[in-house]
Amino acid sequence: MHAAELFVRCLENEGVEYIFGIPGEENLDLMDALIDSPIHFITVRHEQGAAFMADVYGRLTGRPGVCLGTLGPGATNLITGVADANLDRAPVVAIAGQGSTHRLHKESHQIVDLVNLFVPISKYATSVREPEVIPEVVRKAFKEATLEKPGASFIELPENIAAAEVAEMAPLRVQNPRTPWPPEDRLAEAAALIAQAERPMVLAGNGVIRAQAAAALDSFAATLNIPVAKTFMAKGVIPREHPLSLGTAGLSGNDLIACGFERADLVICVGYDMVEYHPERWHRNPEQPVIHIGQQPAEVDAHYPVAVGVVGDLNAALHGLIRRLTARPENWASGLNQAIQQENREYAEDDGFPLKPQKILWDLRQVLAPEDILISDVGAHKLWIARMWQAQAPNTCLISNGFAAMGIGVPGALAAKLVHPERRVLTITGDAGFLMNSQELETALRLGLAFVVLIWSDSAYGLIKWHQDKRFGRETQIRFNNPDFVQYAESFGARGYRVESAAQLIPVLDEALHCGTVAVIDCPVDYAQNMQLTERLAALQCPV
Repeated sequence: MHAAELFVRCLENEGVEYIFGIPGEENLDLMDALIDSPIHFITVRHEQGAAFMADVYGRLTGRPGVCLGTLGPGATNLITGVADANLDRAPVVAIAGQGSTHRLHKESHQIVDLVNLFVPISKYATSVREPEVIPEVVRKAFKEATLEKPGASFIELPENIAAAEVAEMAPLRVQNPRTPWPPEDRLAEAAALIAQAERPMVLAGNGVIRAQAAAALDSFAATLNIPVAKTFMAKGVIPREHPLSLGTAGLSGNDLIACGFERADLVICVGYDMVEYHPERWHRNPEQPVIHIGQQPAEVDAHYPVAVGVVGDLNAALHGLIRRLTARPENWASGLNQAIQQENREYAEDDGFPLKPQKILWDLRQVLAPEDILISDVGAHKLWIARMWQAQAPNTCLISNGFAAMGIGVPGALAAKLVHPERRVLTITGDAGFLMNSQELETALRLGLAFVVLIWSDSAYGLIKWHQDKRFGRETQIRFNNPDFVQYAESFGARGYRVESAAQLIPVLDEALHCGTVAVIDCPVDYAQNMQLTERLAALQCPV
């Protein structure tokens, strides 16, 4: 067989369903081998979009998403999405063609050192220099991408290696190690510390979702009456309206959730990853003890002094603590929970136009079912989604907050719809982020997919304006013009809508979600709310 055929067999062995990418000269043999494979190759319009699709596929399934580019610019176009997957802890395997090994040692057309480009943004990066090592390389790439903390692997496949003949070989058996059981002595130490605390609280991270431990966390909180805060990427691990929910932690400034951290005398971090929200922002009292419960030991940081570390399976750890502890008589943070719920409802009847972020999210929650999926692009809207969106279940609200790369919205929605065709999918994006990967509308339409793109339009880089206004009281270089988004969508063959009053939003959302194809909604947003929120939080009086 050819080495490219062996490579494809190894991908099939790993259970690969889709490869997102663009063909090129240096991966011709690989593309030809895929013709006879059950793997579905999805031709995209930009390699960055391919990497974002693999990123979201990996995050939703727990299995590596796969993306492909050719050498040089094709491979470098993958970098942003691969870096996003690596810091968002989404398993991804990126593959790139490369020129012949006979010209890698010298200056040559389109040749750059791809392995060394990908090393800083992946867990494993290598080049296949002998066809016989393909089974080992592919197996290791998938194993490394999946192991906690998940992330990206990169494989370079030179064109002469892909075309080489190789003896009949079989892929290696798929094996991934099990997460160890948490040590009993550490569980006992953690239980003793929790029992002593008067105002303990949980900070849950995306590791809870990766470990499929949301139900165990819910039981832990409900059984012991301990309130729970979530990071951006852990939304849904406990329903937002749950009486023990303290909302989402992640804003850099003061917020209602900061009151919880200030009052707590113990913080129990479960599946927490500081790449999302640095402990310096929430752990301001050096005397406040921290319990770290994770599948890996805690990262070393001066602001994360771990009193007890419980390393192992999260489900086992949480149930082990439940068995060792008794329930508290009351939820010490109930006043904080009530304040957060009241804030969520505050703009439910607002009829201002352009629409306020709070109103948009309230109305959207009325339209989407609990299991439907919201993909957040990156921008000012991301902070509003993190604060206000009432996620009901894990992986129903996806926010990129590790690398936090703009442009993930449209390709992310495409991948989410492939993974969950039975659910409705909507992405919220800014007018800036939308145009970074809007070309993937064509990909989605070619595949016959249906999802909604809700553009919060303000003709500016709204998040940067927010920062400029807070720091300097004035703005610079953040304004731009937009195309007519309705006509733009229709030019692809999608449906286009424009919201022109607050009363129109729910009817437009409802029609777009039921139109059976890709729909783009242009919704003007009132980002004057950004600075109003900043001023409001500066004068915040803690309700606990």
